[in-house]
Amino acid sequence: MRDSFAALHPAVTFGYFVSMIACSMLVMHPVAQAIALAGAFSYSVLAKGAKALRFNLFYLLPMLLIMAVMNPAFNHQGVTILFYLKSGNPVTLESILYGVAAAVMFITVILWFSCYNAVMTSDKFIYLFGRVIPALSLVLSMVLRFVPRYIVQIKAISYAQRSIGRDMSQGSLWRRARNGIHILSIMTTWALENGMETADSMKSRGYGLPGRTSFSIFRFDRRDGILLAIMAVLAFTMGAGMMLGTVSMRFFPSLKLAPVTGWSGAVYAAYALLCMLPVMINLQEAWKWKRIESKM
Repeated sequence: MRDSFAALHPAVTFGYFVSMIACSMLVMHPVAQAIALAGAFSYSVLAKGAKALRFNLFYLLPMLLIMAVMNPAFNHQGVTILFYLKSGNPVTLESILYGVAAAVMFITVILWFSCYNAVMTSDKFIYLFGRVIPALSLVLSMVLRFVPRYIVQIKAISYAQRSIGRDMSQGSLWRRARNGIHILSIMTTWALENGMETADSMKSRGYGLPGRTSFSIFRFDRRDGILLAIMAVLAFTMGAGMMLGTVSMRFFPSLKLAPVTGWSGAVYAAYALLCMLPVMINLQEAWKWKRIESKM
């Protein structure tokens, strides 16, 4: 499926991810966390397909469980003692729930960042910040694409080394270690050379010089303005709920949730719409295309 949300203006998508990552990091209420996790998970699978589903299930889910279990083993705060460890330290209900909340927050932020990397390509980031902070925007764009690009490159190096019998899966343990160090050395050399070539290339094009113009395919149209206004209203509602303590939760020394009111329901509804906005946009566009195809 074509990602219709990624086709929006970079200012709209960048503002969306900034607001979502900020809300996911600051709000620890279980209802808000469940909404954010569902939205991030749904969009990651929709944008990246089966690859994202495998990553979420086989990497992020075990990480969530490990983090949730580790916290009560080291954090013994709270008044509701469930049992004692052999060391004599208590395991409290508050520490368990805080560990689960912290793990969910961490996983949700990772999911939003993975969606950000899929949508906000380096050309979009440079388009937004190239004139304001040219040097920093170039460095940040290179850093943000560091992991996916370097993973592809290190796989290519590993395959090439395997063809000549120097892969980490071949030979004795000592030889595998040497091969791994050799692959890492090649990767480091390539990364340094690539960074220098990128810097020289951008410098030769006059990047960052005053008065320099640049070609751009991005255009802020009426749809972008409508979506940006909707996002602003939903984000403002969520921000007001955060400032008024509507979505707050206290873990220590005892659990305390914000009371459920009509206003809190409106805040959670606005947050759910905000989190599911990319999914709804993609589903709407898919429905439109199917409707057009059915009339042909």
